[in-house]
Formats: sequence, structure tokens, C-alpha cells
Amino acid sequence: MPESDQTQRDYRDTVFLPKTDFPMKAGLPQKEPQILARWQEKKLYEQLRKERSGREKFILHDGPPYANGDMHIGHALNRILKDMVVRSQSLLGKDAPFVPGWDCHGLPIEWKVEEQYRKKKKDKKAVPAAEFRQECREYAQKWVDVQREQLKRLGLMADFDSPYLTMQAESEATIVAELMKFAEAGNLYRGSKPVMWSPVEETALAEAEVEYEDITSTQIDVAFEIVESPIEELVGAYAVIWTTTPWTIPVNQALAYGPDVDYSLFEIKTGEFDEKPNLERWRGKQLLVATELVPTFLKRIGCDWENSDAVQTYFKGGAQLAGTIARHPMHHLGGFYANPRPLLAGDFVTTDSGTGLVHMSPDHGEDDFLLCRANGIEPQFAVMGDGRYRDDWPWLGGDDERRRAVINKAFNAPDGPICSDLREAGALLSASDDYQHSYPHSWRSKAKVIYRCTPQWFVPMDKPLDTGDFDVAAPEGFGAAVAMFASKDHSTLREIAMREISRVKFYPEKGRRRIGSMVEGRPDWVLSRQRAWGVPITLFVRQDGSYLQDPQVNARVIEAVKQQGVDAWDESRKAEFLGPDHDPAEFEMVTDILDVWFDSGCTHAFTLESGRWPDQRWPADLYLEGSDQHRGWFQSSLLESSATRGRAPYDAVLTHGFTMASDGKKMSKSLGNTIDPLKVMEQYGADIIRLWALSVDFTEDHRIGDEILKGVGDQYRRLRNTFRYLLGALDGFVGDMGDTGEIPELEVYVLALLANLDGKLKTALEAYDFNTYTRLLVDFCNEDLSAFYFDIRKDCLYCDGPDSTRRNAYRTVLDILFHALARYAAPVLVFTAEEVWTTRYPEGGSVHLLEWPKVPGVTADGARWEKLRDLRERVTEAIEPLRRDKTIRSSLEADVVVPASAAPEGFSDADLAELFITASVARSDSDAVSVTRTDENKCGRCWRLLPSVSEDGALCDRCEDVVTQMDAA
Repeated sequence: MPESDQTQRDYRDTVFLPKTDFPMKAGLPQKEPQILARWQEKKLYEQLRKERSGREKFILHDGPPYANGDMHIGHALNRILKDMVVRSQSLLGKDAPFVPGWDCHGLPIEWKVEEQYRKKKKDKKAVPAAEFRQECREYAQKWVDVQREQLKRLGLMADFDSPYLTMQAESEATIVAELMKFAEAGNLYRGSKPVMWSPVEETALAEAEVEYEDITSTQIDVAFEIVESPIEELVGAYAVIWTTTPWTIPVNQALAYGPDVDYSLFEIKTGEFDEKPNLERWRGKQLLVATELVPTFLKRIGCDWENSDAVQTYFKGGAQLAGTIARHPMHHLGGFYANPRPLLAGDFVTTDSGTGLVHMSPDHGEDDFLLCRANGIEPQFAVMGDGRYRDDWPWLGGDDERRRAVINKAFNAPDGPICSDLREAGALLSASDDYQHSYPHSWRSKAKVIYRCTPQWFVPMDKPLDTGDFDVAAPEGFGAAVAMFASKDHSTLREIAMREISRVKFYPEKGRRRIGSMVEGRPDWVLSRQRAWGVPITLFVRQDGSYLQDPQVNARVIEAVKQQGVDAWDESRKAEFLGPDHDPAEFEMVTDILDVWFDSGCTHAFTLESGRWPDQRWPADLYLEGSDQHRGWFQSSLLESSATRGRAPYDAVLTHGFTMASDGKKMSKSLGNTIDPLKVMEQYGADIIRLWALSVDFTEDHRIGDEILKGVGDQYRRLRNTFRYLLGALDGFVGDMGDTGEIPELEVYVLALLANLDGKLKTALEAYDFNTYTRLLVDFCNEDLSAFYFDIRKDCLYCDGPDSTRRNAYRTVLDILFHALARYAAPVLVFTAEEVWTTRYPEGGSVHLLEWPKVPGVTADGARWEKLRDLRERVTEAIEPLRRDKTIRSSLEADVVVPASAAPEGFSDADLAELFITASVARSDSDAVSVTRTDENKCGRCWRLLPSVSEDGALCDRCEDVVTQMDAA
């Protein structure tokens, strides 16, 4: 062919450009539902169970969310993490079934149904209990169905056709059976203790059902006149207490002092009384206050401490106050208020604030209750369930509604009934409504809660348990605790739980300390709630307070609940349950229900052990929830299983933090900073949420927002582009490079990088370190492949001949990369990985049925290649200024001189030019990289500027050979 004709030829049809139908534009919101529908049609979850049948099991037990609303971003994060666990374990070849569950009992649902009642002006108490429970059941089922579809849309792989629900009759029967294990072993008792109580919801609350909010309260200083004391000078003086809950004063029964606290008895002598009428009452009176707190006390009541001439008598150590007795400010009412108020030693009394003297109301404080009971003082049960004083209570009872709502702000105000009456009685030293502090609220109704002493059912934390009765043998690896089983050591529930906390693995490790401190100091477990929607406490109680411990009666109750659900526990069946051996007249059926944390604490029993899901097994390998569940589900499951089985129902616990707005603030609808995962899926697709969830450090609190999601979208596009390139480059590929020793050194290096990545990814999965896993995958695709390997080899792919050994080796490595990366990405980008796989293998089944790839165990001189890549980066940086000022248009036009000391051994100048994608590379003794525009001509096919090209548009030697072969063919 004449050279003049050759230079005019269009060589585009001789270049092997990538070909693929895989689009760069993902269209995830439209495409993902189609893929999801295909999975459901082909029953992918069931296929996977068959594929992994007989393999080593991995059990992640699902913690049940409440079925009472749409999925929020916290739900999405939690479920994506769980899906990542089971998918990655399946990818590693294990049988990892996943049964999703929902918590359907308790206040969240009951409160919502009651809200509907209130809107309709309907009285819950006028509706039969069974009818009301049915409405709760229907409400819960509605949201189970809604949330189930939303979770499917996230791409979760789970047994959605057969989830567990705490309201299923079989589940309720198992919960009752677990309760009966406690009862038959004598590990239940009925007692009166102060518990967190919601007057709005009229029930006891668990700590996990309480949240703390900053409020402003009334603080008061009240004087109790001392009427008896071994210290003569104290008689007639006034012991001063400080409190931020004025409503508890009507039930005061004692005062507490610190045995090691120093106290002062003083008389205010100041000329300021005329200006402060409230102090006039106290002229000549002596007050008893902790010495350290005298200045702040005087300032609080309006006395100028610095200019006062208060005369003090010091008592070194409060122990001297033993035997001192005061009287209640309202003693003139007689009866309860005429009883003496002893001063008692309390180790809990501090001088952090107040007066160093604490008023004791055993009805409304745990320290108060314990100290008073130890001294023979019992609670009075003055406050009713709705937060009002009893009608017959001598002070503040009766019909005056204003005086009976103890958490009402006006009731506790400085001009409210309590302060007004104390002021009239001459006992109020100060009252102000400016005290700011944190206070517990119900996280459902958002109303303030109170401590209220009520009869409840408890599980003792410190009673020895008969470990010989456990029906589960000590598991392998139980460590030192195995001896407990052999010796039938009567450990307490607290001891067993603490021992288990030391055995279980925690991710992150700080979770061990968190749950450990909670269990170590927690009081007895309160099981009872005074509501309608839940599993009943199926006990028969005698008049003396003891309960029936008859296995045959319990078996009849359990079977009835299994058949009929919680409605079976009905007074009409009392005689049937008790049978011929017990007189129904001697027993009362308990009407309380179980705390829902006991329900959820039993999920391991009816999901992992019951046989309803044959592919499950007990114990679970992992529990995974938010960090708040250290005081919730992790703990209730631990306690329930420790008491009935002698060990935790899990071997590891993984916790995640909370999702915050992009500015680090807590998400709130009122602030308008919430992110709705359903809307994100509509706009971006589920894979974007998944990539976000698995990219953040979820073990800490983390952030999400529009800008963050846009960044994740960019990250996703780079990953998608990697797969698009692989699919295009492998179009029609059927070859094999053979022995790795025959392939170019660059391919060996990339395979070594892949082997290194493979090991790091496995290590990350072992530690559930998903953000590291995702980052490694993204960085490998972006930095090692797109920016390095693909960039260098695109010339080989496009322009080498079809039979080129180098091109075939490259495409063989691309094939290995494709099979590895599609699998690595599958647990993260579940929809995209499926699209990638089926694009190349339309009849190849699902990528999610595949196992972990087997990559060649290739090694390379990593340090040598890192040196080369560092030099390549320096060359790129040196070229950039010339590109910006348009001296050159691409690196192919650059002649580069590099420091000889910076160039790794074993690479020729031609090798470096190929790796740096430049016209040429030379070496010098200089320490700098220099760049000039080459004078060589540009090949009309590959666009490289080479000495072998006679003029612009002519062919280089390589392209001449390829075109000649193609023309001949």
C-alpha cells in the first residue's frame, strides 16, 4: 500500500475497543425492583439454603424491632449490617440462614392503638380485653407486613416468608414456658420496690424504655425541726434538706446524713432580714447543714454569706447525728405526719449539691427504700398509678385535681400547693423554679416518669441458682465456668452473667465494659407490667403471696397458650388449668403482663431451639444491634439464658452507633434534618444506602446527609465503571494464560496485589470490620486497577493483535479479577453485583450462590513495584503543568528524564515509557524529573509517538504488523 494512502486510512475498525451492554448510568431505582422480583420468582433464598446444606453453620440471630412504623435510617443501617454478615459468611462457604423477627407486644403498639381510641373518644377500659388485644395484633401485623417489604427493597436475603413474631401463639407459649422455668426453680418473687413508673402510661418501665431530657425544675430547701437528739444543742434546731422533687415531701419518712460528712449548726445574724422577709422567720433559729455546703446554701436562700456573721458549731463526722429525731413540717395534720422522722446514716449522701441532708421517701427512691426498710420503715403507696395522691391521703388527697397530679409543673411550682403549704407551716427556706438538670422520660409518651413503689414481680440477681438443673451442657470453650457445671456451684444470676460477659467476644471491645458495668450494678430484674398487650405472667398466687409451682398446671397453661395465644389466660379457665388437685378459691390469677424485654430475651428459645426453623441452631454465633441494646436486648437475652441455661445465647456481640445528621446533630423531624431511607432508595437506589452503611465506621456514631450521599454516589460510579471496563474488555474472551511464569511481570504484580487484597478482606470479615472491607475494595478498584493497571494496559488491549501473548495474559488476569471482584462486591452492592454477573453470564445463575474466589497464590517484589509507582506519580505531577499550559495534550507526547536513583532495577527505559505512558524515558544523575515535548511522530492507530513512525499518521512497527495480519485475514 502506498504510504500516502496509508496515512489517510481510518484505523478505528482495527482497534479492539471494549464492548458491553452494561450501562454507565446505573438507573438503580428502576432496575433494583426488577432484580428483586427475579430473586423472589426464582426463590433465591431457598436455592442458597440447598446450596449450603450440610456446611458449617453460622447463625446470626435477629434482634426484633418494634412493628410500629416505617423503616428509618437507623433500621436501614442495622439491617444492612446484618445482611452483610450473613451474605459474607455464605460467600465464605458457610450455611448462614437468617430468620428476621419482630417484637409485637408492649407499649409501642398498645400506645398507638390507644391513640386511635382517644381520637375516636373511645374508652379502652370499656372494650373487652381480648378485643383490644386483637386490635393490637392487627396493628402490629400491618407494620410487620410494611416493614418486611421495605427490608426486601434494601436487598436483604432472609426467610421473609417465615419470620418470627413474638405475638405468634407458638412464640407466646415458649415465653410462658421460659417464665415457668424461673417459677419452678423458685427464681421469681413478688415484692414492693420503687421502679421507674410512667403515670401517663400507668405502668412500670425498664431502664431501656427511659430516655433523659434536660428540664428546669423547682428546687426547695425545707427545714425539719429536731425534737430529740443525744446532742442537746441540736434539740430545737432545724435539719435542712434540699430537693428538686417537691411532690415527694408528702411521703417523707426520714432524713439521711453522711456518716463521714462534716456538719455545721449555725444561726444567721445579719441585718438583711428587713429586705428579705422570707428570712425574718429564721431570726434566732439554728440550722443544720453540711459544712462544705453552708456558703452555697446561704446564697440560695438569699443570705449574703460573705457579709454575714453566721456563728457555726462544727460536728466532725455525721456519725454523731445517730439517734437524732426530727418531725415533719406538716406534723400538725396528725396521724402519719405526727410520726417521728429519724436521722439515718446513708453512705450515698454526698456534698456535691444540696445541704448534705437528704429527705427519705421509701415510696419514691431506691436508696430511700433500702435505707428505710433496713430501719423498719415501710412504703405507704400514697401515689396511685395515674400519678395522683390517693383520695384518703391526709395531705393533698381528696377531690382537688390541682393537688393530685404529682408530675404537673404547677403542682411543684414555688407558688404551687406543696410550697404554699410548707411556706404557711413555716418550713420553707427557699423555692425557685430555675434548677436545670437531666430527668427521665418515657421514650414513647415523652412524659416525665417517677420512681414509685409498687408490688411487682422480680427475678433476683443475687440469689444462688441451682446450676445442676440446667438442661444445656457446658459448651466447648466455656473456660473456667465449666467447673461450675461439674461442681453444681450455686452461682447467682449476676455471677453467671458476669462470667459470660468475660467469655463472649465483643466488637468493639468497649462493649464488654459497657454491659459489664450495667450488669454488675443492676438491681433485681422487674418482669411485670400493668398493661393489656403482652404475654401474661401465668402464675396462681395464694393469699400469703406465694405462688403455685406445679409442673402439670404449668404444662396445661403452656399448651393452652400454644393453641389460643395470650387470650387463653382467662379467669374462665382457672379451674381447668388448676385441675383436680387444687382449689380455685385458694388462688388468684396474676393479671400483670411480662416486660417486653423478657419477651425479646426469649427469642433465642423459640427461634433457635424450637425446631420451627430446622436450619437454625443454638447458641447463636452473633447478636448485632445498636449500642443501646447493652441495656436492652443483649442484657435481657443474657440474663434469661444465664438463668435457664447457664450461659449466654450468643458467642459474640457486634454493636453499632447511632446515625446523626451531617452536622453531627441528632436527627429530629422538628429540625428537618432526617434522612428517609425510602426516599433515598427512590432517588439513588438501595445499593447507595448499602455502600454508605458499609463505608462508615459504624461502631461509633456516624453521619449521613445529602452531600455525604452524593460522595457515596461518586464512589459507586467509580466501582461501576471498573466493572463496566472489565465487562467490555472481556467481550468474547475464552482464553487462558497458562503457567503464571510465562506472563509479563506487570500481570504477576497485579495478581500478587489481588492475593494480598484477598487476605485482607478475609481478615476484615473475621473482625466484622466492614468499613475496612469496603474501603479496601474501593481503593483497589480505583488506585490499583483504574488509575494504574487499566491505564497502562489499555494500549495493549486496544492495539495488540488478537493472538498477542501480552494481550491474552492481560485479559486472563482481567477474567480472574472479574470473578474475584464480582464476589467481593456481592455482599455490599447486592443488586449491582447481580447485574454485573448476569450481564456476562445471562444463564449463569445468581452471583449470590457463588463462594469465595480462589485466587492464584502469586507473590511479587512489592517494594520494587512501590518504588516504581512512586516514580510514576512524580512523572505524572511533572507532566501536569505542561498539560495545563497546553505545551502537550497527553502524556504520550512527553519525553521524560528521571533520576537514575529513583528508577527501580530490572526495568528498561522502554519498560518505563510503557508503564508511565510517555513517548520515552531516559535517566540522569539529577534528583529532579524533567519533561519536554517529544519530536517523534504519532502513530495513526495507537497514537503513540515513536521513532519507528515515519510521519504523523503512519503506523508504528507493532501496528503495522497487526493491520497487515488483519488485512490478510
